[in-house]
Amino acid sequence: MGSALWKVGLAALLPCGCVLCGTYGREALCPPCRAQFCGGDDVRCPVCAEPLPGADAALPCGRCLAKRPAYDATAVAASYDMPLDRLVLELKFGGRLAHARLFAQLIAQAVQAAPSFERPALLCPVPLGPARLAERGFNQALEIARPLGRLLNIAVAPRLTQRVQETAAQSKLRGGARRANMAHVFAVPDRAQVAGRHIGIVDDVMSSGQTLHELASVLKRHGAARVTNLVFARTPPHRHSM
Repeated sequence: MGSALWKVGLAALLPCGCVLCGTYGREALCPPCRAQFCGGDDVRCPVCAEPLPGADAALPCGRCLAKRPAYDATAVAASYDMPLDRLVLELKFGGRLAHARLFAQLIAQAVQAAPSFERPALLCPVPLGPARLAERGFNQALEIARPLGRLLNIAVAPRLTQRVQETAAQSKLRGGARRANMAHVFAVPDRAQVAGRHIGIVDDVMSSGQTLHELASVLKRHGAARVTNLVFARTPPHRHSM
């Protein structure tokens, strides 16, 4: 026990390098990089988190007004663009689990800075199918949700939903193929855990939003009162069009 505490104390004293620029400090992301890439100054649609250039207030975008998605709100920490996209890939395909803790910190900061944020009752990480989970060895959404739950004091429910069909990677598909790929993919084993509650869906990246829409649809069909997405990065519009 004493040895473990000594190691923790020593780690707190030793400097570490910023994951983006390498500058030594005691944070995984140095203050200049945090301000540059996760500044949170962009005005975004409160429903889908699309950037709204020139907008004075975060009102729903035209797409959400025309066709409301199943989820009610989305909070993101950053845009999925260089150099942050590298961190996502290092987590997902390189097993850099420390990045998940950083993503959770940045999501929590974004959430706490949003004046109109409504706190979910439960956090639900986007589930992986058995084959993908076995291949990767972990679910990056769950790795983000665990520290996020501790930071926001919200319980995490890893088995609240299940992925009942294996799917192709959404990043390789476009338009209608994305929608078809996600149809009938998710299930809720226990309606009693969902009915009447505000559920927060946690994921690493939001592109077209189809995965989050389908998962929110299933939650709403099982009685969820509200669904909010808590996502680290949102792809720019030109990256998920078509």
